[in-house]
Amino acid sequence: MRFQLSLALIGLALSLAPASAWAQGKKQPMAGDPYTLATCPISGKALGSMGDPIVKVYDGREVRLCCGGCLGTFEKDKAKHFKAIDKMMIADQKGYYPSKMCVVSKKSLMKKGKDIGIDVIVGNRLFRLCSDACKKKLIAKPKKYLARLDKATAKKQREKYPLETCLVAGGKLGSMGKPVEVVIASRLVRLCCKGCPTKLLASPPKYLPKLDAAWKASGDGKKAAGGHGKHKH
Repeated sequence: MRFQLSLALIGLALSLAPASAWAQGKKQPMAGDPYTLATCPISGKALGSMGDPIVKVYDGREVRLCCGGCLGTFEKDKAKHFKAIDKMMIADQKGYYPSKMCVVSKKSLMKKGKDIGIDVIVGNRLFRLCSDACKKKLIAKPKKYLARLDKATAKKQREKYPLETCLVAGGKLGSMGKPVEVVIASRLVRLCCKGCPTKLLASPPKYLPKLDAAWKASGDGKKAAGGHGKHKH
């Protein structure tokens, strides 16, 4: 009886927790978030401007490129190009990052008024850490710390969430039951039903700019983040 009760409580906790992109759908071919940038990391052109993007996965990280020519260039020096992608993703996500605490050690990222955080991209998601030791722990157990980060992000952004409608379907949130929550690219996204996350993850650049614009227009943009300044738009 006690065992059954424990399972029930675990199930309830999971049902109330926001889902990360990592947890959405077994059809996802990667271990991390989808590629959320709107441009090809090689050409700098808008994805989709040359037809459907080429989608590749390397060690659990999804990359989207505009054409076959860029794919060849990318694969000649993946380390170099992932470094450039990391830089762009840090710039895109840092304004929404929810905490001034290390997600691994739970220690402050501030020292004498100065931000000492280390910015690390794992699975296309930004993690802010206090040390290289914490980076090793993160890489060893990324889903453990992702769950912690998702919880902090949802808590920080839910109260002042700037949209009353589903980012994907456009319907009023709550019209189809309790909204479905997904955390992607350091952003909480609230959706009307279980069918919408698949569409969101298939094409993040199609939907996220609308959410970014809503945060900016609401005047609560800084409250969405953990005090890391203005968002990159």
